[in-house]
Amino acid sequence: EVQLQASGGGLVQAGGSLRLSCAASGFTLDDYAIGWFRQAPGKEREGVSCISSIDGRTRYADSVKGRFTISSDNAKNTVYLQMNILKAEDTAVYYCAAVWGGVCTLLAEVYDYWGQGTLVTVAS
Repeated sequence: EVQLQASGGGLVQAGGSLRLSCAASGFTLDDYAIGWFRQAPGKEREGVSCISSIDGRTRYADSVKGRFTISSDNAKNTVYLQMNILKAEDTAVYYCAAVWGGVCTLLAEVYDYWGQGTLVTVAS
């Protein structure tokens, strides 16, 4: 059974850092690209970052470029999202998702599997 487990959310002060983890089971990251998405209260789901399994290429939303870094540890079948210089507007539930084929995109509709989400709250 394919599963994604997102973790690492919490409450942090503005300017602080958090690292989110997305642990995959039931499939290998070698065949899937992983994306991070977020949804704030009353807002649409937004693509944050993704990483391709084919060549390790990454993509970032403009709103997080230079502050967030996505990485993959295939030995642990886990993808991380390091979030630095957090802002109040980063507050949201963060989800990780997987799409077969390895090429990453920030379009949520192409993803096949989704994790349950982890809440990030940034206090200003």
